Amino acid sequence: MEYDVAIIGAGVSGASTAWQLSRYNVKTALVERWADVGFGVSKANSGIIHGGFHHPVTSLKAKLEILGNLEFEKLQYELGFPFERNGIVVVAFSEEEMAVVRKLYAQGVANGVRNLEMCGRDRLLELEPKLNPEVVGGFFCPNGGTIEPYRYVFSLVEGARRNGVELYTGFEVSAAENDGDCWRITAADGRTIRARYAVNAAGLFADRVSALFGGETFTIHPRKGEEYLLDRNSPARPRRVIFPVPTAHSKGVLVIPTAEGTTMIGPTADPCENKLDTSTCADNMQRILSLVRHMVNGVSPRDLITSFAGLRPVLDSEDFYIARSEKAPRFIQVAGIQSPGLTASPAIGVYVKDLLKQAGLTLVEKEQIQYELAPRHEARHETPEALDRLHKTDPAWTHIVCRCEKVSEAEIVEAIRKGHTTLDGIKFYTRAGMGRCQGGFCSAKIMKILSRETGTPMEELTKKGGNSRLLGGRLGTLPVESQKEETL
Repeated sequence: MEYDVAIIGAGVSGASTAWQLSRYNVKTALVERWADVGFGVSKANSGIIHGGFHHPVTSLKAKLEILGNLEFEKLQYELGFPFERNGIVVVAFSEEEMAVVRKLYAQGVANGVRNLEMCGRDRLLELEPKLNPEVVGGFFCPNGGTIEPYRYVFSLVEGARRNGVELYTGFEVSAAENDGDCWRITAADGRTIRARYAVNAAGLFADRVSALFGGETFTIHPRKGEEYLLDRNSPARPRRVIFPVPTAHSKGVLVIPTAEGTTMIGPTADPCENKLDTSTCADNMQRILSLVRHMVNGVSPRDLITSFAGLRPVLDSEDFYIARSEKAPRFIQVAGIQSPGLTASPAIGVYVKDLLKQAGLTLVEKEQIQYELAPRHEARHETPEALDRLHKTDPAWTHIVCRCEKVSEAEIVEAIRKGHTTLDGIKFYTRAGMGRCQGGFCSAKIMKILSRETGTPMEELTKKGGNSRLLGGRLGTLPVESQKEETL
């Protein structure tokens, strides 16, 4: 188990770094504390490709955001994940807000963002008819867009693994020892790997990992963002991503037409002490609904189908911290990757690769890289004729398990065979359970398929790994009396 590089954390930053390193003759390990990749900060991402106007270009996050933004068409072509460059509108509802909008526009121009357009009321309503007609003005950033964040991470990791990167899930780093020219990295369950170089992309736990390696001392401050999802039939779904005027610590509550057809509203931006607290509350839901109704028409609580929360890993500087450690040898820090970390992630991968080279890692490009150019088959996107052809190769293609999102048994089996063996992993890979009923009708069917394909007893299946078992007790242990009553 000896590697040239060990990347700790398989979110957008770690996965992007793994994809970059997979292009070289470098033996790389990607380790993740959770049961599947992207299960940390990245899974609750808003899925926005930001435009590069919110932060001054003097910050590292702005530089990498702008560079990363330019890479997504290429990455989508190489790896095949849902992505749409549908543009961003920033809207103001008063002359006071317009003053902030003008500053944002000027900052975007100074950052080199192309094709920004200042807009009056009529032009904004033309660009986005769902806007409240009381809008005063704003600007349009056509290079913004939306992406499905978990599919993006899965695609990066699949691409990296196809090109030689080895993945370890459930690997929570508990110790690190430098024995001269190599790091000995130990997981909480006792597994050990050795690597000459280590990359700390551990998200909310990057401060703890840095301490384990004897690196710099810093503190990650969790900042909770609650999001609410509207049914794909909601009349509030806009064409563009809609931004309000930002606050001191947040880009504000947004309206996001997700890359797969639903509408997301949020997030909040509240300090949080517990790095595992992903609870939501009714007060924040009402606050978000009120703010969103002020921006767009057609928002109804009847269309809410679920809520969730994510935690941003924030440093005191509010900027990214990506650098070679000055305390720990052959150790790269990738910390404080909050918004716009998803947008910046392709550039983060390149940046970290270059830092490793500066630290002494020899990088020789491979003669050939394996790409997956053909898009995945998905029942909801296939024509009846195409489904008929797929059915002839495998009847599971026309056995629809998730009716809300039209996900077939064949897609669920594909997800399992690619290593997604929790209910959440299958949901994020296929969208089964993401629709109106939120898995109310399909979860039991998915569990049966998962048990059949993996040989795992139903009572040992989990929602997201660890202790998140889906069933209590064991099946088949009902008292005899209860069995008789059930039969009658």
